[in-house]
Amino acid sequence: MRLGLLGTGNVARALAHGWSAAGHDVLLGSRQPKERTDLGFPVGSLNETAVHAEVLVNATPGNVSVGLLHSVGAPALAGILLIDVGVGLSDDFTELSHPNSSLGEQIQEAFPLTPVVKTLCTMDSTVMIAPDGLDGPSTVFLSGNDAEAKRTTSRLLTDLGWPSSSQLDMGDITTARGQEHFALLFMGIASGLGAHTFNINVVTRPSA
Repeated sequence: MRLGLLGTGNVARALAHGWSAAGHDVLLGSRQPKERTDLGFPVGSLNETAVHAEVLVNATPGNVSVGLLHSVGAPALAGILLIDVGVGLSDDFTELSHPNSSLGEQIQEAFPLTPVVKTLCTMDSTVMIAPDGLDGPSTVFLSGNDAEAKRTTSRLLTDLGWPSSSQLDMGDITTARGQEHFALLFMGIASGLGAHTFNINVVTRPSA
């Protein structure tokens, strides 16, 4: 598929590596594409990336994502699956930018013709593309209103190494709050471990 990743930071570059290795056509989107020519991937403007993409991925800082998407424009985003992996945090990583909502919900509300799926925001970028590098299975979550959009997202997660048994569909886009608000617990766990390369696993009781 043609994938457009909005952003050029660690998350966008990691996902570009993962999906490119799986055979997808990847383009990174930047506000200053001429200044980001050293990333090992083609880089275009945000608008060029939206035109290129069959699927868009928001990997921009969560406190500026909605504004950046507005700069692209609702008509350019209409009908395109948008996978949102962003989380809005304060500069010191101690507060959420959307304490009573979620970035995923705000994007979906601002762009009602764009199916939004929230995923991959509960882990470090290294785990996003190498879940088998951990000492055991773990869970990746999906939130969104559109069933077909979630099926496509699920296939793209599989391409990153997430089997269907590790994917948990939590429901509509309002459940993105749980994913994003986990960021505060993530920072606490990372502090306790002294490392960011970990994930959580949802463990249930054995079937009767």
